[in-house]
Amino acid sequence: MSHTVRPKAAFLTAIVSWCLLWEVSFGVQITAGPYLQCPGDSSMTIVWITDSNCTSWVEYGSGQTLDQKAIASHHGLIDAYQRIHKITLSGLKPGTEYRYRAVSKEVVVFEPYKITFGETAASEVSTFTTLDSRREAVSFVVLNDIHENNANLTGLMKIAAAQPFELVFLNGDILGHIEDETQIVEHVLRPCTDLFAARIPMVYVRGNHETRGKFARMLPDYVGLEEGRFYRSFDHGPVHFVVMDSGEDKADSDKEYYGLADFDQYRSEQQAWLEKEIRSEAFRKAAFRVALIHMPLYGSNDWHGPIDCQTKWGPLFNEGKLDLMISGHTHQYRILEPEEGKHGYPVVIGGGPKAKGAVVIRVEATKTTLNLTMTRDDGEVVGQYRVEK
Repeated sequence: MSHTVRPKAAFLTAIVSWCLLWEVSFGVQITAGPYLQCPGDSSMTIVWITDSNCTSWVEYGSGQTLDQKAIASHHGLIDAYQRIHKITLSGLKPGTEYRYRAVSKEVVVFEPYKITFGETAASEVSTFTTLDSRREAVSFVVLNDIHENNANLTGLMKIAAAQPFELVFLNGDILGHIEDETQIVEHVLRPCTDLFAARIPMVYVRGNHETRGKFARMLPDYVGLEEGRFYRSFDHGPVHFVVMDSGEDKADSDKEYYGLADFDQYRSEQQAWLEKEIRSEAFRKAAFRVALIHMPLYGSNDWHGPIDCQTKWGPLFNEGKLDLMISGHTHQYRILEPEEGKHGYPVVIGGGPKAKGAVVIRVEATKTTLNLTMTRDDGEVVGQYRVEK
């Protein structure tokens, strides 16, 4: 059987064949990031995405020159031939500003005995400052329930930017059900990088909607998780932060999950961790203890998930004398005063994605006071709370 190849098609076929023959690369690009994850007083994790498979590194330094280099390696092999790059800088000094840039070199051919590299892409030089538990005062910002409304995300962060802050918590349901990488990139990674995350770390607190969808199980690939967990604790200034993952709001047996949910066990796992956490020296000696949880243990509803969180975690937070809980989920901003016999701490609940319903929460902390301000998307202050030692 014979066929005729038109001149234009023949030309394109020749170009493709030539590229394959000579292993030509058309260049690599950074498509998202770099953005800061897993902040600590001696470490910081840098994450970014490229449009082709690469090997990558971070160039950084505490002065004007980027005189240090960090790579990621596992089991003796340097990470290579991948698009998502996650590199942790360690051995850093507390409360110190560092300059850095992310660099990726394309891997065009990756065979057992032949590797061909292509072009190199590098981000702009940016800065970050490590956390410092010795600081007298700190400030942080909390967003929740954006539900992929980029205009809300941008508007609320512009309100927050009126004053400096050192941390941003994405307190759940920034996304809806997760179907693909593009969704994560377009509604979280790119806008957050442009707004703050290249220089100010963001901490992802998973919401119930972010457990849904065929790509939900891939979310950990795009965020920094210490020890591979969404729950963790860390210190900055006078505050000891506790991040919990409240999971889904309905029972594991609910028909919506088709037998693929195991959140009761997961919340019990966190209960065992929290029992040790509230007895740790860092928790006990902190001037203030602040928990960030997407679904509030109180003031939410009578659904299974919040009740399970309340049953398993509530007594422990009371025992540990938690000072403040910040949540979302209900789409109705409110502040619950401490209630004897239930919770000995205020529960602050953020708003939802609709106009004049979205809020940004800002907390200023010293060794003697926590000052919280809740500002609506139209700029009106709709809630304030003060905790004193």
